[in-house]
Amino acid sequence: MRYIAVLLFLLFSSAAFAQEGASQKVNGTIVNDNGFLALSNVNIINLNKAVGTISNEKGFFEMEVSVNDTLHFSILGFQSLKVRVTNDWIKNKSTKIQLTEKAIALEEIIIHPYNLTGYLEIDSKLIPIRENYRYSISGLQQGYEAGENSPNAFGRVMGSIFNPADMLYNFFGKKTRELKRLKQMKKDDTVRNLLESKFDRETLAVLLGIDKNEIAEIMQRCNYSDAFVKSANDLQILDAISECYEEYKVLKKK
Repeated sequence: MRYIAVLLFLLFSSAAFAQEGASQKVNGTIVNDNGFLALSNVNIINLNKAVGTISNEKGFFEMEVSVNDTLHFSILGFQSLKVRVTNDWIKNKSTKIQLTEKAIALEEIIIHPYNLTGYLEIDSKLIPIRENYRYSISGLQQGYEAGENSPNAFGRVMGSIFNPADMLYNFFGKKTRELKRLKQMKKDDTVRNLLESKFDRETLAVLLGIDKNEIAEIMQRCNYSDAFVKSANDLQILDAISECYEEYKVLKKK
């Protein structure tokens, strides 16, 4: 009798484990927590499965998930939200997600003129010119890479390999899973469109598990110009990080 009880316990445990790991379709409705109006075009990314979707005009969305997957919800003007998929959500098939509006204060913008004189020979020397070397990055016809010190990129990446204290060494060495996931996410059209339309680095930071301020430092150590870092969208930054990582892997093998 005891053996039968143990056998039944193992069977139920195996069934429960299989159910927990299996992908199932769930849905939800996204609303503004102030008035509960439906929010359309909310970007939803499954951080574990590297796929995304958006909510429709009624705030409704569907997605393939597994228990303990984390979904990231974001839309302009609202605070982003991460939600863990629970057994209750999968059991009920549906849930309601509430997003909170951001309090946005417009800062004063100061425009600094170049103080042109009207004489071409003089004014041409007053206007700052940035020289940027180029290679393939999403959304740019010929690509766009680092500035005047581009040849130093090899040295910086090589230096990080032989210096365990270097930021690139620590980042690339500890974030291999996240970097592979980023590469996989580029294949999902919803994720690509989201990253192509964003410039705040927030989604990238969530996907990489770092503070978004660190992204600028990573770009600097990979020797990308300030002009690129400030003007590139999140998809282009993703490409740049991926290129630097691939170079790092090649140099490390050698």
